[in-house]
Amino acid sequence: MKIFKLIVSIAALFVFTVSHAQQAKDSVKTYKKRVLETTEVDFLTSYYSQDGDNAAVSGGLGTEDLTDFTGTFVVAIPLNDDDVLTIDAGVSAYTSASSSNVDPFDGSEPADPFIASSGASSSDTWTNISGSYSHSSDDRNTIVSGKVSVSSEYDYFSLGFGGGLTKLFNEKNTEVSINANVYLDSWTAIYPQELRPFASGANGINNGFFSNYTITGNSNYNPIFNEFDDETRNSYSLGFGFSQILSKNLQGSLALDFVRQDGLLSTPFQRVYFSDIADSFIENFQLADAIEQLPDNRFKVAAGGRLNWYINETFVVRSFYRYYYDDWGINSHTASVEVPIKLTDRFTIYPSYRFYQQSAADYFFGYEEALSTDNYYTSDYDLSKYSANQFGMGVSYTDIFTKMHIWKLGLKSIDVKFYKYDRDTTFSSSIITAGFKFVVD
Repeated sequence: MKIFKLIVSIAALFVFTVSHAQQAKDSVKTYKKRVLETTEVDFLTSYYSQDGDNAAVSGGLGTEDLTDFTGTFVVAIPLNDDDVLTIDAGVSAYTSASSSNVDPFDGSEPADPFIASSGASSSDTWTNISGSYSHSSDDRNTIVSGKVSVSSEYDYFSLGFGGGLTKLFNEKNTEVSINANVYLDSWTAIYPQELRPFASGANGINNGFFSNYTITGNSNYNPIFNEFDDETRNSYSLGFGFSQILSKNLQGSLALDFVRQDGLLSTPFQRVYFSDIADSFIENFQLADAIEQLPDNRFKVAAGGRLNWYINETFVVRSFYRYYYDDWGINSHTASVEVPIKLTDRFTIYPSYRFYQQSAADYFFGYEEALSTDNYYTSDYDLSKYSANQFGMGVSYTDIFTKMHIWKLGLKSIDVKFYKYDRDTTFSSSIITAGFKFVVD
């Protein structure tokens, strides 16, 4: 009974406080600045290329050549003084010598892990559309947001949704945030061509596929293969953020993220070769002993911080560090620094450097290092031990008066950046990105 009375008393006090605050607000009319003054349109594009000699599709040995072109439109629409709706739609088209070797036996030339085939998996298009909504309180100290997204490609579909809450304190010098997201994904599993005849109910080595080729090496080819029963993957993330203005020249932030994944975490078309099974070949291509097998759950934790130092009107230093851990055995460290240099009122350049280092997953094995008796195995070098360096340079043009126009769109800024990334393996990549921000007159 005492607890019930206490709850009633607190509720009554809350109602009185809210009512009094509403009356005070109604009696004083104040000017309120809109969260977003006018509709903004961003066009983002990028061109990415990579290469290496450790393709997971061919068991850790083969070309990793891939190119990707992406275009994205982001439209932010102010619904009223407090609410903003943002629509994000993008398309990514890639060609990949690596994934083309899901089926390397196209007959155009001898199958080889270092040569692209012309199969259907040699290219694909990824599409995504998402919508987010944010509401800011009258004093702009509370922001509530929600998001829904859908993405799809030839063997994968994803539905995501989430939300966040941001609170500002101490005259907006302190910011605390929390966000949560859920992604519900499903595969349409595609397996290496030579394993498909060994699916349940198929006739294995007697399949007509093998009658068209001669198996060299171990002619008694008999892989370990079962199709996956569950082709779904669910991901749940929870993130916390804290930001503080430390002085007029210094601002810092901390972030802590948790991710839980369940379901099909293996990639169905990535081959594995065992050291205790004799090799079988068709032409120059080694036939898979099995496909990647990984646990059906994974827990990840990432903790990091940023420190931004405003030196003067010309130089700013932005530094970042993050530590990552997961229960597959990977530990990683990321450190980066970016130094924006303001050349004029409109032009800024952004030299940057990023270092990354990680340990190998417990289930990673290089080419022909796994045993057929192992429960889990992968030859995906993204899960191997490696370190990497990335160098970048960007340039930004800003026109706050939007003098340049395209139809009813005033150009507000242009950003172009280039990054070169190299691992201490054979893998390397480069990407160039460009962003154009417009405001609607």
